[in-house]
Amino acid sequence: MVEISCRGLLFDLDGVLVDSTPAVARVWTRWALAHGFDPEETVRKAHGRPSLATIKDLLPNAADPIAENQAVLRGEIEDTEGVIPLPGVCDFLKALPPDRWALVTSCARPLAHVRLEVAGIPVPEKMITADDIKHGKPDPEPYLKGAALLGFSAGDCVVFEDAPAGIQAGKTAGSRVIALPTTSPESELKSAGADWILPGYAHLSLASMNGFPGLKLHLV
Repeated sequence: MVEISCRGLLFDLDGVLVDSTPAVARVWTRWALAHGFDPEETVRKAHGRPSLATIKDLLPNAADPIAENQAVLRGEIEDTEGVIPLPGVCDFLKALPPDRWALVTSCARPLAHVRLEVAGIPVPEKMITADDIKHGKPDPEPYLKGAALLGFSAGDCVVFEDAPAGIQAGKTAGSRVIALPTTSPESELKSAGADWILPGYAHLSLASMNGFPGLKLHLV
């Protein structure tokens, strides 16, 4: 068993709190085919990053990348089939003090709200989305802002991620990172810098505080 002490927790959304992989793949596959890109590579590139960043990378000469992004966003908001919470997520979040965790997602805020609602996860008090940042993951800005929302330094927080870009963002911000192998193989998560691999929330528990002014996690 590993005991991890920290002051706050920062959670990515897709692949960390909810399983939205089928919906993400359907939307980006349609977009990729419409623009002549390889669907599998496009889906891989899109995961864990703001959609606008992916569109600008793939269509650097697009006349209106904002319009392209809005089309993808509409598709993702409308396609919620199969979006479910990861096993054990709801119980783990209920055990956390609400002022000790924040959501830090590359989703736009409306999409984050939709996926949380469909998955039955209450919208957290503190949330950073693609609408709140200038530089998306793997830039550290999202996690630096997430930690600031909690009133802590990023070094006092543990990040939960599933994508190499998000792991890199958390590590560059100064956080330790717990990675879930929900969308990327463990080898890629470790190469990106993950400190621990979490097979699932059944392997994680919140330890008794006993006067400790932060949080203690037990990872088995």
